[in-house]
Amino acid sequence: MDNILSEQALDYIHSHVEKNINLLSELGRIPAPSHQEDKRAAFVKSWLEAQGAKGVYIDEAKNVIYPVGCDDHEDIVVIMAHMDIVFPDLEPLCLEIRDGKMYAPGIGDDTANLVQLLMTVKYIIENKKKPETGILFVANACEEGLGNLKGSKAIIDTWGSRVKEFISFDGYTGGVTNDAVGSHRYQVTVKTEGGHSFGNFGNSNAIVSLASIIGTLYEKKVPTAAKTTYNVGTISGGTTVNSIAQEASMLYEFRSESRDCLKEMEQFFDSVIEMYRHMGMDLDVKVMGIRPCAGDVNREKLEALTQRSCYITELITGQPCDVGANSTDSNIPLSMGIPANTLGTIRGGRAHTREEWVDLSSVEEGFKIAMAVVLHYFKEA
Repeated sequence: MDNILSEQALDYIHSHVEKNINLLSELGRIPAPSHQEDKRAAFVKSWLEAQGAKGVYIDEAKNVIYPVGCDDHEDIVVIMAHMDIVFPDLEPLCLEIRDGKMYAPGIGDDTANLVQLLMTVKYIIENKKKPETGILFVANACEEGLGNLKGSKAIIDTWGSRVKEFISFDGYTGGVTNDAVGSHRYQVTVKTEGGHSFGNFGNSNAIVSLASIIGTLYEKKVPTAAKTTYNVGTISGGTTVNSIAQEASMLYEFRSESRDCLKEMEQFFDSVIEMYRHMGMDLDVKVMGIRPCAGDVNREKLEALTQRSCYITELITGQPCDVGANSTDSNIPLSMGIPANTLGTIRGGRAHTREEWVDLSSVEEGFKIAMAVVLHYFKEA
């Protein structure tokens, strides 16, 4: 394979596919909502220690961290995959294997990618591979939704001055993210006097007021300088069919690859809120999360990293990569000027649904990608 993987590594991958799938089946049943990854974190730490990893710890953000060679090298490369999934379940997740596929909530996003990373680390431990730079292996928390990249932020806050590159395994095989889609997320709550639907007919209805705000927000023509979107993702409010709603809330976000476009959307949102407040509406606005766009990244170094990710993936899969901007853990390092890529190591579908699946026949292929990406930083790959 053009020398990107040794025969030793290829033999290991091929002989450990079943163990990879077994680990995926075990880890895939453990619930891990954002901010509540404790069970998965404990499992991952224990599993790494059972493979012989020394110095594994869980930080305050619930990241599981395994430093390798960080005491011997000033520069560090972060290689991570996130533990959390989008579902709130706290009981064991339903997992099923049929027709060559494994089905479970979050099984591809991001459990399978995490397993590829863990199995690669297992190989490194067993074969006593020595890094040419410091490596921080991380099973991170809070990538999804209102987790707001808390885990990635904690890593960069702690280690950022030493981090020279950042890699995240996330998404499906063939996807390579080298730019950041920024986002602003808000909870907007309207409060009114409410009342009985018959006896107090005519009183202000919070749901109607909220609907008016939504309608105004959806009149916005998005900036064209870069792809920009907006969405109302949830609405809630009211009590019964015969009550005038006293309170109603929504979750609203806008996204863009451009800081200037985000600024325009923010100014529009603020103007809409102020207009309705001026009309006498009782409004509460809470910032739920802000994900940054890319900052001033060295383009040559970022391009070199991206080319390497694509070269490895395309050589192994025989298919061109889909390179572009997304909202991932790489947002944080990119916003700080650190070259970063997010790439997938599994084939599947139906992400962010309870019917998500991964193709088990693609495990070996993705294992090769993960191994080649990681071993680039080790001697005698």
